[in-house]
Amino acid sequence: MTNETPNGKSIKFKKKVKEGIPKDWLGEIRITSRIIMETLKGIYRTGWINIAIITTMAAILTIFGALFRTTISLTEFVKQFGNMLEISVYLKPDATPEHISSRIKELDHVIKVTIITKEEAWSKMKNDYDVAEITNPLPDTLHVRIDTPENINAVYEQIKPMPEVEDLSYASDLVKKMEVFNKVVHTMTLVVVIFVAILTIAIINNTIHLVIQNQKEEIEIMRLMGVSNWYIKIPLILQGAIYGFISALLALIPMSAVQQWLLKVHEYFMVPSPMLAENLVTLTLFIIAIGFGAGGSMLSIKKHLKV
Repeated sequence: MTNETPNGKSIKFKKKVKEGIPKDWLGEIRITSRIIMETLKGIYRTGWINIAIITTMAAILTIFGALFRTTISLTEFVKQFGNMLEISVYLKPDATPEHISSRIKELDHVIKVTIITKEEAWSKMKNDYDVAEITNPLPDTLHVRIDTPENINAVYEQIKPMPEVEDLSYASDLVKKMEVFNKVVHTMTLVVVIFVAILTIAIINNTIHLVIQNQKEEIEIMRLMGVSNWYIKIPLILQGAIYGFISALLALIPMSAVQQWLLKVHEYFMVPSPMLAENLVTLTLFIIAIGFGAGGSMLSIKKHLKV
């Protein structure tokens, strides 16, 4: 009856028939359990090499995790120290500090302007040092705080031409060093991520190739039986993902020590530790480990198994 109908009607008829058939949940459970068993068999057949694979991946992930966590802390240090950097603006004798302060506050990236009058500065100097009784030589000063170190030079250039300004200064060398250091650490982290990806995929590729060679006859039999390609692929992909998951778990042990050490550094310098930093690093470790593990398996399947 279906042979006499056009292809379009035949396909629709088949879909309706398929929708009418109740799902065999027991069969799906059997398939799932079979896939899990095949995955575990693949790991078992790999033998002692599993230990080498997992420990190597765990070591690589530990290096990445430690560097990534350190980068987060360094970024917070740069942010905190950068916020403490100020531009000192020295005014001419006839300038009005309040007027100049209000003008500077209107500039972009300026978050605070503190006025230090020459009387306040002179009084503090006489209290701190043994100063001779002379006329106050100090100028009125403004301390201008900027939102981020990257913007301090731009604000500096905007204040400099103001006619009421006698001179101004800031720790430009420190700002530049902080920016360069931050960029170097970020670049190193990116390089390590690439290194982790290449090495992990290479390790998984060789492992899955070994598994494929050991199961070559079984795979050929499954092909002859008309077994779905995904039924062959999924256990191998899961095997790579399991390697990544276990490696990430092992990497958390040394990462805990790194975390504790960084917390002590934050406490010593009285800089608050970034919120959820440890959770972010842990989540990233598992995503990278499982993703690269499964990805390495998929690449290996395409390379060594024509399914």
